[in-house]
Formats: sequence, structure tokens, C-alpha cells
Amino acid sequence: MSTEEEVASFLNEFKTKLSIYDIFYFGRSKNAQTLIDLEIKPIERTEILKKLAVPDYSEGPIEERMMNGADMWVFGKVIKEKEVYIKITLGNFGERVICISFHISEHQMNYPLK
Repeated sequence: MSTEEEVASFLNEFKTKLSIYDIFYFGRSKNAQTLIDLEIKPIERTEILKKLAVPDYSEGPIEERMMNGADMWVFGKVIKEKEVYIKITLGNFGERVICISFHISEHQMNYPLK
């Protein structure tokens, strides 16, 4: 588990990089289905990510092994009465941040810093 300071530092870096390089969303079917189920537009999803805060932290950093990129971090948000599982990473240096997961949670999430 990370400290409040570590999570705050990650979120600050993520939001700064997002504002400069934008974001890449993995095209997973359950991510797309969540937008449909919650009736939210892709731009609204980005606004939700911009508002992530320390209490939304669930776990991380988690080593990213598929593309040798930056560590992954998991957050959760309640959107329209549904808990949404959000997994993000800073991506590679000089490139967009990445949202790996943005879908309705399949399991109850833990929020150790709430």
C-alpha cells in the first residue's frame, strides 16, 4: 500500500502529463460497455480521471509487465450509483498517459486511504 503522499504525487504527475500529452484508452469491450451502461461520453470519462483524488486510491503501484511501461495504479469512483474500477499508468516517457481499465467493478473495492 502507498502513503497519501505517494498517491498525491502520482496523481499530480498523472494529471500534469495528461494535460500535456492527452490520454490513450485501451479498447477493451467492457470499458466501452461501461460508457454505454452509465450513459457517459468519452470526454466525460476523461473529466472523471482529472478529478481523481487520494481517497479514490485502491491499490498500487503494480508492476506493468506487458509493455515494460510505468507502474499501474488502481482507483475507484462511484458513478451513477455504480462503482467503477479505474487502472491507469503514466505510460512511457514523452508519451500519453494510459487508461487500461475503466469499467464497472467486478468485485467490491478497498479504499485504504479513505
